[in-house]
Amino acid sequence: MSSNRGASRRPSLPSFLSGLGRAPASSGPGGPPRPQPQPRPVVKLKSPREINLMREAGKVVAEAMAEARLLAVPGGTTAEMDEAVAAVFRKHDAQPLFLGYPCSTKGKPPFPAVICSSVNEHVVHGIPNRRPLREGDVVSIDTGCKVGGWCGDSAVTLAIGAVSPDVQKLLDVTAETLALAIRAMGRCRYWSEVASLMEQYVKSQGFHVIEKFVGHGIGQNMHEDPQVPNFVSKALRKNDIRLEPGIVLAVEPMVAMGTKDVRTLDDGWTVETKDRRPSAHFEHTIAMTPEGPRILTLPEA
Repeated sequence: MSSNRGASRRPSLPSFLSGLGRAPASSGPGGPPRPQPQPRPVVKLKSPREINLMREAGKVVAEAMAEARLLAVPGGTTAEMDEAVAAVFRKHDAQPLFLGYPCSTKGKPPFPAVICSSVNEHVVHGIPNRRPLREGDVVSIDTGCKVGGWCGDSAVTLAIGAVSPDVQKLLDVTAETLALAIRAMGRCRYWSEVASLMEQYVKSQGFHVIEKFVGHGIGQNMHEDPQVPNFVSKALRKNDIRLEPGIVLAVEPMVAMGTKDVRTLDDGWTVETKDRRPSAHFEHTIAMTPEGPRILTLPEA
C-alpha cells in the first residue's frame, strides 16, 4: 500500500494519515511559522534471517495475487477478488494489513477490505465492490499481509479482456518501470539514481509519474522509513537512501496516462486522477542483499 509523499521525515504514512504532523513553531508573537529541522529517517536494516522471514509473508502475498488474477475477467468483481485473497490469508493464518486500517478523515470508516482495488482512473486505495468488470477495464490490485510478525506488500494492474493499445502500453511501461528499478538497485549506490531512471523512462514513453504517493520501507510494520519516491526531488537528494544490504523497500511506481494530479473521493479512500484518465500501479517488496536485490513477493518457484 502506497505512502503519501510528504516533507516530514517521520515514518512513512499512507495517504489517509497525511497531514498529521506537528504545527510548525512560531518565530515569535505574530510572526510567521519557523521552519523546523527534520531528522534523517531511521532505516531499520534487516538481517538475513529476518529477510527470510519476510519472504514467508511475500510468498503468501504472491499466492493471494495469483488467486486474484484468476478472477480478472469480464463479469468478475473486485469483491470476489477480495474474498479470494482473504481465503488465502486465512489458510496461512496471515494477518491482512489493510483490513480495518483507520481513516484520518473524520466520520469515515476504517478500510473495509483486505485488498485495494482501483479500476481505470482510480489510482490507489479503491474499495472492492460488486460491480462487474467490463471488457477493456484495468484494475489495480494491492494487498499485503503479516506472517510471523513480518510483512509483505505487492500490487499489480490487470487488463480485463482486451484493452486499447494505449492502455496496454500504460500497463507495459509501468511494469517495466518496476523491473528497471529492481535491475538498477543491483548497480546503483543510492535510491536517487534509481528514481531518476524510473522518472526518465516514464517521461520518455509519454506518461507521467504520480508524485502524490510513494513507496516505503517495510518490515515488522507495513510503513517504515524511508519514503521511496519514483522521481527525484530536492528532499530526496537531501535525504538520499543508501542501497545497502539489509534495507527492505516496497517499490511501487504509479503512472498516469494524463495528468499526475489526483484527488480523494468522498469515501475518504479512493484516489483518482483529476482528468479521469487511466493509471497503473505495480509493486514488489525487495530486499537488498550482498548478492543484489531479492524480490520477496514473487511466487514460489
